[in-house]
Amino acid sequence: GSLLLAVHFYSLPRASPLIPSTALGVLLLILSSLLAYAGIRRSLRNAALFLSLCLTVSVFWCGYGVVFILGGQGVLNDTGDFRNALVPGLVTFTLALLIIAVVGFLCREVILAMVASAVSLASAHEVAMHYSAAFGSSAVACNYMIVCLVGGYFGLGRILYFLSKEKIVLPGTDLATKKTHEPIQSTSGSVNQFAVTGLILNMLSASVFGCKLLGVTGKLFIGQVPWLWAAGIYQVGICILSYRAMDVLMATFFGFTSILKFAGGYCLLYPIWQPEEPSFPVPFLVVFSILFVVLALFFTLKSPVDGLYLLFYVAYCIALACRPKGFFEGGPQGVDVAIFVASALMTLIHLYNVKASAKIPTGKGAVKALLARSSFLKLREGADLHAPYLGYSKYADAEVLGYACSVLASFAITVTGNPQAPLATVVIPWVVVAGGILKLLGGSVAFARGKTLESSAFILYAVMWVIWGLARYGGLYGTTRSFHAAVGIIAFMLFNGFIVFCTLFLNIAWFFYSLTFLLIAISFLLDAVHALPAGYDTAATLIFGLVSFYCFLSALFNSVFEGSFLPMGRPIVQLSGVGGGMTKCLHLPARKASSVKRIADILKNGGTCGIPTDTVYVLVAACNRPDAVEKAHQSKRQAQDRPMSLWISSLKQLEPAKHLFSPVLWDFMEAAWPSPISLVVPRGEWVDFLGMKDSAKYVGTPQSVAIRIPDCSVTTHLIDLVGPIVVTSANPTGEADTTHHNQVYAKLGNKVDAVLCDGPSPENIASTVVDCTKIDSGNIGFFRVGIIPKSQVKSILILFLLP
Repeated sequence: GSLLLAVHFYSLPRASPLIPSTALGVLLLILSSLLAYAGIRRSLRNAALFLSLCLTVSVFWCGYGVVFILGGQGVLNDTGDFRNALVPGLVTFTLALLIIAVVGFLCREVILAMVASAVSLASAHEVAMHYSAAFGSSAVACNYMIVCLVGGYFGLGRILYFLSKEKIVLPGTDLATKKTHEPIQSTSGSVNQFAVTGLILNMLSASVFGCKLLGVTGKLFIGQVPWLWAAGIYQVGICILSYRAMDVLMATFFGFTSILKFAGGYCLLYPIWQPEEPSFPVPFLVVFSILFVVLALFFTLKSPVDGLYLLFYVAYCIALACRPKGFFEGGPQGVDVAIFVASALMTLIHLYNVKASAKIPTGKGAVKALLARSSFLKLREGADLHAPYLGYSKYADAEVLGYACSVLASFAITVTGNPQAPLATVVIPWVVVAGGILKLLGGSVAFARGKTLESSAFILYAVMWVIWGLARYGGLYGTTRSFHAAVGIIAFMLFNGFIVFCTLFLNIAWFFYSLTFLLIAISFLLDAVHALPAGYDTAATLIFGLVSFYCFLSALFNSVFEGSFLPMGRPIVQLSGVGGGMTKCLHLPARKASSVKRIADILKNGGTCGIPTDTVYVLVAACNRPDAVEKAHQSKRQAQDRPMSLWISSLKQLEPAKHLFSPVLWDFMEAAWPSPISLVVPRGEWVDFLGMKDSAKYVGTPQSVAIRIPDCSVTTHLIDLVGPIVVTSANPTGEADTTHHNQVYAKLGNKVDAVLCDGPSPENIASTVVDCTKIDSGNIGFFRVGIIPKSQVKSILILFLLP
């Protein structure tokens, strides 16, 4: 990328550029996407600096490339247009990359610091070149050549390092020797390394309007839209990555600020098709400022400096609400200047504190220490802070943003648009971005966390907000009310009616949330058929907005504090086997050894758990806990023809009772296991060695017991930790086998203490059950033919026992 720009600036004095502007812009867009990928897929070493550098330059070249494309296509024709379009972005990235370079040099990351400083100097020289003819383009090209040389040196060093099998190491290119300089962060939410890029994006959008106020640029126009919308798109990405970093508050904040960036770009784009400037929905901005205030209060619990920073956006929303021209007025632009300065300081603080051992004090932990003395408010902490609703998820909970988007979208449509100029009201970005795109994001994250009903509702409402925002306020169905629009809205109402019914089994808050959205859909329907009573739509949106605001506060409180200060309520209708989500059943990922240990501890303490196996999911209890064995039996209410079985991890666990088994049976067990083959063996004194005592009557029949060593490393490791276990299928008697951990939760969620989650079962068929009670005479039978066919079992008997 730097080589392309170096060639471009070296050839700039020529009559025609060596690389056409459009081609250069397209290439920069491609390279920006590759840089973003490199930053996100980084190694853990140098994570903070490398990530920040890659994503920052990626945003830079994304906006830069689009401006070049606009110039190449003749959109920027007037004198000074190219300069007015480029300078806000160049100013931002000059400062942002300088901050990254300073922190890099302080933390002895010379290669990264040199790249950042060279691109920063190139941007600074380009700004000077636009304002003074004394500065030539060669200085810009020289700085980009420095990036090429440093990057080439580093790349050569890494290639030699691998080709020589770590024998040749150029100075500054050996990553292995510096791994201890930066501790590897866990995903517990302690550090959000993506926040730095999000703060730089805030600088970028503020620069566009701040430069206009300070006279650095002459006007606001379409040429600056690439910077605003690039910042908005990347900020949505940073929002998602912040959820990956388990930082709910920062993800919500970046979701909020992305809305402002899309709205600002829409306002600059609007004069293309309408001569007048757009008007702003005041209720929306007032509510937006309230949401920022609430978020700032919760940020203060994490870091008072972050909380103070959010107050700048409170002032920004108020300034926009007080000025009829919004982004085009001097008041909001003055707040933009303050946001630019504050964002730069916050970028420096966050980047330095992530990378350096000595921290810049931000008051982090001060409020936490005060709350520790309080018996009323207690912060949520520990390993289960971001535990998913079902199964395993790499995302924190996005419900806070989902509810907030409902609040914003509902208050945005309280503004009555001008039917002659429907696009004049800045409702489309508020409704489409806030109510649509971000709510769709929240629904997707909710689905990843196992919240199927909530995600379905969020996605349905997102689609509704997008379609209605574009149709009504985009003037797509005009003044004539369409029968087809009414039919579509009725379809949405039917879907929402199903969601309302399902929320009866979820909780009270969700019931009212979905029910009040039905009022919104009714107002849409009445408007489509031209029968809307005066004030009904305003009342419906206010009711839905207030219910959504309560859910927003409840989700925030529940994600930060222990206890239910603003409860979502219990299910309105409670049925056996329905609404298992209200239980305390743990869901632990099977891929983690710590999860297997926690399941083992639960079993040792007398609990029952659902676990994955080499076939389907099963319900288990420890043999040496008779109370747990009885509990497992009672939870299933086993039929007499489906008794529980025994599982071991190796025959060594039966070694003390080996003399009680016939040699033929013992040899057959050695040959057949581990596998999905259960052997029904004669009951005998060997059962007493397992410690089941009186609960042994629940296992097997008076004449025989089924026993198996599963061919599953997770299961056998668990049995190694616990000892022999009793096993039964993880489903009510008579139902189909359970093939996913979500099914365990749905069928037995209120009857088990934990579920070890491993996604879908490797097989949908249970084990083969072989009758070995007469094996001494060379005969075996089959109670059930499962995944292993009869022929394979018989071949084991023939090959190993009866040659």
